[in-house]
Amino acid sequence: MPWASWGLAHVRKQKDVPKFGAGSSRDLSSNFHYIFSNSLANPRLFFLAMPPSTYARAAKVVCGFGAVAFGVYLGYENRHRTTLRASWTTNFKPSVEWDWNWDRREPSSLVKPSKTEDEKDSNEYNVKVEAVKSKANRHLIFIRHGQYDMSPKSDEGRKLTGLGKEQATFTGKRLQELSKELGDFDLIMQSTMTRAMETAQIISGFLPKVPSKSCELLREGAPIPPEPPIGHWRPEPSQFYEDGARIEAAFRKYVHRADAEQTVDSYEVFVCHANVIRYFVCRALQFPPEAWLRISLNHGSITWLTVRPNGRVVLKALGDSGHIPVDKLTTS
Repeated sequence: MPWASWGLAHVRKQKDVPKFGAGSSRDLSSNFHYIFSNSLANPRLFFLAMPPSTYARAAKVVCGFGAVAFGVYLGYENRHRTTLRASWTTNFKPSVEWDWNWDRREPSSLVKPSKTEDEKDSNEYNVKVEAVKSKANRHLIFIRHGQYDMSPKSDEGRKLTGLGKEQATFTGKRLQELSKELGDFDLIMQSTMTRAMETAQIISGFLPKVPSKSCELLREGAPIPPEPPIGHWRPEPSQFYEDGARIEAAFRKYVHRADAEQTVDSYEVFVCHANVIRYFVCRALQFPPEAWLRISLNHGSITWLTVRPNGRVVLKALGDSGHIPVDKLTTS
């Protein structure tokens, strides 16, 4: 090629540079110095001016540098990845931090702080904090009522269907099995609505030793406008205002860590409604409460929340209906 002949002729005209190649006394560093300095004007000279033997040596050097650089890169990547894994338990910043005083029963919030930094006052403060600390778990088991007749306008007429009674029976048997493993339940708390009271009555037949109570706060309602909204269910704003306050009051009354006087774990059953249970779950887990309608619960299903002594909340079951045959599952 013409440009190749010109490049070779140009290199041979360089009088100040002795000929180099195989057996030449010129070392590789000098060769590279000459090649790089002259190839700035014409990059083609970098390869044209290099004899085969020197080219091979240069290739080895370049490959060596490449291998070292790649090794350094891998080392950096490994260190970087290790940092990322470790960051989840060290310096990771969550988007929303857990509120440890969500139930307003954090021990430090129940005791007035010391007025002075005196050691005696500090010791007295610590003793008081220890005295109000929770010591046991509270297991809250929420049951959705069985299927009911929706045609009557009044609550008194909205009684369980035959299928709804079957669903309540399956749930009662399941709770009976759990009681054999966990021990007797401490309480059955029921909504005052007809379908919930009928469901609780059937369940109580399988747990005859467990006392039962009723609470109007647990009645069904519209807890908070859902996000995203749905077109076929749009209560009036006044209904959200009234029902929301009542259902929130029920949450604050029943979902909290154990009192300091409680020394053993407790198991309480709440027979109520889907909207109430879904709202409770979102509030207890500190999820956006308006997400409650994204959850679906079957009739007779079991939702199990555990509140730890330190304020942590664990969702052990959400809408569990494995105890009910598939052909008897309903949501409405």
